[in-house]
Amino acid sequence: MNSEYAIIGGGVVGLSIAHGLLGLGKQVAVFDEGDGAFRASRGNFGLIWVQGKGVAEPAYARWSKRSAATWKDYAEDLSEGSGIDLALTQNGGFDYHISKLSLAARVNEYEGLKDKLDGDYPFEVLGHNALKKEEPGIGQKVVGAILHHEDGHVNPLRLLQALASEIRRQGGVVQTNARVEDIEAGDGGYKLTLANGEQAFAERVVLSAGLGAMGLGPKLGFAAPIRPQRGQVMITEKLPPLINRPGGSFRQVNEGGVQIGASKEEVGLDDRETLAVTAGLAKHAIDVFPALEKAKLVRSWSALRIMSPDGLPIYQQSKSNPGAFLVTCHSGITLSAIHSRLLPLWLDGRADAPDLLPFSEDRFNV
Repeated sequence: MNSEYAIIGGGVVGLSIAHGLLGLGKQVAVFDEGDGAFRASRGNFGLIWVQGKGVAEPAYARWSKRSAATWKDYAEDLSEGSGIDLALTQNGGFDYHISKLSLAARVNEYEGLKDKLDGDYPFEVLGHNALKKEEPGIGQKVVGAILHHEDGHVNPLRLLQALASEIRRQGGVVQTNARVEDIEAGDGGYKLTLANGEQAFAERVVLSAGLGAMGLGPKLGFAAPIRPQRGQVMITEKLPPLINRPGGSFRQVNEGGVQIGASKEEVGLDDRETLAVTAGLAKHAIDVFPALEKAKLVRSWSALRIMSPDGLPIYQQSKSNPGAFLVTCHSGITLSAIHSRLLPLWLDGRADAPDLLPFSEDRFNV
């Protein structure tokens, strides 16, 4: 198999990039390891989330905001082509607090970031009474929340389906159960060797394999300084409307279930669930929305996020192997729109490509 671009990794990040490259008229093949991989996409929360991103690095806030602003048109294009409704809702999201001190500290962070963004950071603070009008189901323990108007959520499974469908419809290849074991640079491109012995060739290669980059990255000259971070997730039975806007720790999905999550555990390559963590997540959800105490839990699971040392994305072209790129992040849903619409311009060396220098691996060489 020969292509202009080989995308290693068929999760949200890899498929978004492939979709965008096809839009530039490129030949693209995606190689996806399969369900045996530590898939970050398995544990994503479906959030398009701007608030809190880039407090320490405004460039990340701007990048996230730019993607969020693109999401409506992006979703419409995907839905029109694939016939799949992504269930996008983007009318803001809440960061709930049951402590006045934590709320004040978060507001202080946001005010500082707003100054760095020249005022372009649309959020407001709601006390308990004002919040009760927006979310009647909140409990008495909730002292208030921050409403950020750029936030929203989407059905992540439908997003994956729509991306894969559109890639194939536009002539791209998505090969599943295709673990890439080795990559070799040669004249005119790269040779990929798959676990089944099959070989593929591409002029350029994009490594977007999540935690798989830890092993494959050094073969292409990348440091790939990433680590796994476990997140545990639960979902309830289908419920009548309870939550109007998503929160960072829970949201009511379009089918009616309430998804609960947001643990951040440094446990290495361990994607098992633990009762202590799920119980803590459930308690917090019930503190905010007491009606959840009577809801039945349908399913719980965990997955491993891909984290860089500072939590920001990494976008890097190999210095030793031009034409090889590393793309990794832990906000694949939020950044899906910009990974499709703008990142391919950078991969293809276009003059109008975004400046991604703040996200290179060089920032760790200090």
